[in-house]
Amino acid sequence: MKNAEVLKYCINIAVVIMLGAITYAFTAYGLLFKNLSFIEVHLNMLLSVTGAVCALFIIAGILFYIIKKQSLYRLTVCLLIFLAVFAAIFFALCAAGLLGKINSVESLREYISKSGKMAAVIYILFSFLQVTLLPVPGSITVAAGVAMFGPLRCSVYSFIGIVLGSFVAFFIGRGIGYKAVCWIVGKDSLDKWLQKLKGKDYLILSLMFLLPMFPDDILCFVAGLSSMTWNYYAVMIVLTRALSVLYTAYSFELIPFNTWWGVLIWAGIVGLIIVSFYVVFKYSDNIDRFLKRKFKFLNNNKSNEE
Repeated sequence: MKNAEVLKYCINIAVVIMLGAITYAFTAYGLLFKNLSFIEVHLNMLLSVTGAVCALFIIAGILFYIIKKQSLYRLTVCLLIFLAVFAAIFFALCAAGLLGKINSVESLREYISKSGKMAAVIYILFSFLQVTLLPVPGSITVAAGVAMFGPLRCSVYSFIGIVLGSFVAFFIGRGIGYKAVCWIVGKDSLDKWLQKLKGKDYLILSLMFLLPMFPDDILCFVAGLSSMTWNYYAVMIVLTRALSVLYTAYSFELIPFNTWWGVLIWAGIVGLIIVSFYVVFKYSDNIDRFLKRKFKFLNNNKSNEE
């Protein structure tokens, strides 16, 4: 094995070990603050479980890399990054004494209101990273934001962070290229989505961003590799992200599952989604050609004016 290959092996294995060690360190030091009575009583058990989980991730990452399962290795690294960030947040909450003070949604909102603008800035930054780096579903981020700020403020903060992250992700796909996006989202996932979107990228991507069941953060990178123009993407992402954030933030408050009419409305929404998919896929070629023609016409007019 050449020196360069040995160095590459060492670096990739060291990354896994370092991420696992960071995760354990932040979690262990956070637990040592003993903010909750449960932690104080079961401290040794929690430290042991944390160590075992981190060790399993480290062993799995090293094993996947050695046997050349690159997709599984990248997935392990992504999960370790997520765990390390989560552990750092956990440590910060414990160090600030917040974990022991917050025992309800009301007390959480009261604490946030006393924290001033910094809490909003941190949440916006987290929403931005959720799109570009962290493997966290947007619905989870919005749900946490609703508990912290309420649905209205959460919608505003989430929209700012998610839209900024969506533009950066599109720029990475468009400006840096295929290899960079492959490393971030994985070659298999990228090729799969590109194949599905081939020839119908305008329509299909727009629909996927609008509906809640698709990995829209990955699709931001995929959109950068498609034929979609910046103008269309900007308009589409602002509209779809605004709608998705709003209906995620307000849906469970406005449409409860514990009433007959709430269940009926949710059933109607699911039915509407199914019908919409049927209509869109049946006439997808015509609709996609119309969208491309329309925005190509707008781009040509803009070029002529310049």
